[in-house]
Amino acid sequence: MAKLTGAQRKWLRGQAHSLRPLVRLGKQGLTEGVVREIDAVLDSHELVKVQGHDKTENRELTERLETELGAEVVGLIGHVLILFREQEDPELRRFELPD
Repeated sequence: MAKLTGAQRKWLRGQAHSLRPLVRLGKQGLTEGVVREIDAVLDSHELVKVQGHDKTENRELTERLETELGAEVVGLIGHVLILFREQEDPELRRFELPD
């Protein structure tokens, strides 16, 4: 997947507005189990909200998720992180990104 443009990120943030967080981080933060859960949710939903991270560790958290999962951060508002990873199978894609 190519890097998302600013317009595509904005469009995805709009799509994520009505979504509820599907993954919540606990006291232990980003554990291997949480990373596997986010990976599974990205496979089925493409666009995911993650809630409960420590705002002081935003950069480290986003870089780790982007590199380990191949996802892109499209939004970060308070304690909510919005991730997107395009489904590899075109028939299973939920979102058709604007050009």
